[in-house]
Parts: sequence; structure tokens; C-alpha cells
Amino acid sequence: MTTDKKNQRLALNIMMIAVGMMGLAYGSVPLYDLFCRVTGFAGTTQVADVAPEQISDRVITVRFNTDIARDLPWDFQPEQRQVQVHVGETKLVFFSAENKSDQTMVGTSIYNVTPDKAGAYFNKIECFCFDAQSLAAGSEVEFPVTFFIDPAMLDDPAMDDISTITLSYTFFKVKGS
Repeated sequence: MTTDKKNQRLALNIMMIAVGMMGLAYGSVPLYDLFCRVTGFAGTTQVADVAPEQISDRVITVRFNTDIARDLPWDFQPEQRQVQVHVGETKLVFFSAENKSDQTMVGTSIYNVTPDKAGAYFNKIECFCFDAQSLAAGSEVEFPVTFFIDPAMLDDPAMDDISTITLSYTFFKVKGS
């Protein structure tokens, strides 16, 4: 094979690798998000439409943590700092937010649970997270969260040491609001 052909082949291989790397970079965020939602990796909770029928005697304490980004002048708190929930039991809790500014503000929240391994078993039926929430100046609102802990947790020996799960929310200002 001539040197010219070798150089053309090398250039083509390098271009294919570069295009492949760009494709992986472009697809990595949605693929990572899908991976986290399916596996509960990094404390990502699951989403469910209905609660299980089986309710266990095992009780888990669920604690609530709230944070707000510095550029969002809101007060954001759980109505209860923690609740006791039986594995499989549906629980409804509320969070309150108050806009402390003199103008309408829009925020959105992200969440996670700790320990991370509990994310695969923490299921939310209803949640305000990821939706833009608009609050008029000085107004206050309650946000409901309905959740349960999947009874499949009882079959996972890695979850035997879990007695407390912390559900954390952080509100951020929506850009341009």
C-alpha cells in the first residue's frame, strides 16, 4: 500500500473517531439521565403512577431538606421535617414557598435522595419538581409530594441497613424570569 493510501486511511479513521466522540458527547446527557432514572443511580428517585398494594411492617424515617439558590429570594420549607412511613405505604407531604421579593419570580426545583442506593426504591407519584413555579410578589404556596417506598426494597439485602432516607430539594431561579 502506498504512503498516500495509508495517510488517507488514517485520516478517515481519525475523522470517524472524532465524529463518534461528538455523537457520544451529544448523547451522554440524555443517556445518563435515562440511566439514573432506571437504576436510581446518584439518588435519582423513581416515578410511579400507582402505589403498591403490599404494605410492610418495616418503618423508614423520611427526612426533608430544602435549599434555595442565592439569586432566588424565596423562603422554601417542608411543612414537616420528617415523617415515618411503612414500606409500601403512600404518603402525602407538603412544602411551602414564599416569594420575599417585590416582583413575580419563577423557580424550578431539582431533587435527590440519600443514601444514593435508596433512590431505586423511592417512588414519587406526584411532585412539583422540574416544573416552573411562578410566585407573585409576596405570595405563598403549598406544593404537594406524594410518594412511597417500593416493597421490592425488602428483597434487597443491600437495603437492610437503611432506616432513614433524606429527600432533598433545591429551588433555582428560572433564567429570564
